[in-house]
Amino acid sequence: MTRTRPIIIDTDPGQDDAIAILLALASPELDVLGITAVAGNVPLELTEKNVRKICELAGKPETRVFAGASRPLVRKLVTAEYVHGKTGLDGPDLPEPTMPLQEKDGVDFIIETLRERPAGEITLCTLGPLTNIALALIRAPDIAPKIGRIVMMGGGFFEGGNTTPAAEFNIFVDPHAAKTVFTSGIPITMIPLDCTHKALTTRDRVAAMRSHGTRVTTAAAELIDFFERYDEDKYGTDGGPLHDPCVIAWLLRPDLFSGRDCNVEIETGSELTMGMTVVDWWGVTNRSRNAHVIRDLDADGFFCLLTERIATL
Repeated sequence: MTRTRPIIIDTDPGQDDAIAILLALASPELDVLGITAVAGNVPLELTEKNVRKICELAGKPETRVFAGASRPLVRKLVTAEYVHGKTGLDGPDLPEPTMPLQEKDGVDFIIETLRERPAGEITLCTLGPLTNIALALIRAPDIAPKIGRIVMMGGGFFEGGNTTPAAEFNIFVDPHAAKTVFTSGIPITMIPLDCTHKALTTRDRVAAMRSHGTRVTTAAAELIDFFERYDEDKYGTDGGPLHDPCVIAWLLRPDLFSGRDCNVEIETGSELTMGMTVVDWWGVTNRSRNAHVIRDLDADGFFCLLTERIATL
């Protein structure tokens, strides 16, 4: 029997976060120990509710969901209703969740779970601002060597930013948290805009998802329909980039992706470039490599995986 990989998902749903959660819950190779919500795309009271909506959509109400940080470490919260709609999950009409929110604080759950498990066993999958992870490291520095890897969606280099000319949204919302994580010594796989902008939700790809005709694939297609409209208008493309599911897909099929080990520094001093991920792709500094940075993916293979898995829910 193939051993499952224990993961904790940290997220701020968001339609693309929702698709990533569905992919994880549909994948028997992954053991989702819990999902922690963080403020980001919308405020915390919506992100924790949205996680529970998606777990119920997937038919997985037993999934443990925790509320974490309601604001960034230092800066005021910036949200993205202009992309995701006022609920964060605009598109399908999803019912209010009935499954409970766990009473334990999400950051405490991360700390306690890591302490309970063997070193290196748990992978943290981060789909939003890194506030919860940074708070866990600040409160409990001893957990750093317990984390097997952080696989994160965030940042950009050749693509620049999508929130400012320099910064991608997840890093921009809490650059100080990102700096804490990138200086922690934990192995990191960083999936930036340079990769995710190649995962376009074209008409054919969304039609393939919808063609399965299940409640979950229909809802997933409706989530994508709403989500992609902003980036289609912005970039003039057929479809928008489906960012966050790349994190889960990398765990399942790393052969679909390629990148290299680089040094990544986070800008926290300049308002002009706040949240910029300074990626030394060409190795022009002597700074140590602290992240495996993904640049390319097989987009057709990615969407085949996504559609096949979500159709099983």
